[in-house]
Amino acid sequence: MPDPTQTQQPDLAEHLLRRMAANQYARGVRPNGTLACRDVELMRTVDTDNTAALQRIIDKHGWPGLSLVGQQAANAAWLITQHAGLDFQLRALDLIRDAVEHGEAASQHLAILTDRVLIQQEQPQLYGTQYLDRHDGRGYQLWEVFDPDNLDARRAEVGLGPAAYDPKLRIRH
Repeated sequence: MPDPTQTQQPDLAEHLLRRMAANQYARGVRPNGTLACRDVELMRTVDTDNTAALQRIIDKHGWPGLSLVGQQAANAAWLITQHAGLDFQLRALDLIRDAVEHGEAASQHLAILTDRVLIQQEQPQLYGTQYLDRHDGRGYQLWEVFDPDNLDARRAEVGLGPAAYDPKLRIRH
């Protein structure tokens, strides 16, 4: 784990990293890289607690960007947002957009959150980052995409590779 003391707010960075670890643990990811069964109730509890904690951070500091907390903790804030409710995600979307414009967040994070919000609103996604598990053991299916002919151009604008090369889209035979 990178040294969180190389940030403006090392204690805040460490707090976000602990929250991310709890997020991943609740989803069955263990520190040694193995997977365990997911505990849905634990996930809900952790997500609710993490969202409330991130909201308090935002209220005090604004979006926890790169210069404030460093790359790993900024990634943690984004991951917490991915697992928050839609209302929080909508508020965070504007904050992350502003952070991207100021070099404080990754444009890929904005693209992924944008797609996640659109899917929850039952709209086609823009960047092709969200997938549906086929549940047949043969991989994933891309959720509906707005203007698929220009998908790769939009992906390139935010630093994502072409959708055809995304390993999640490969179908297992």
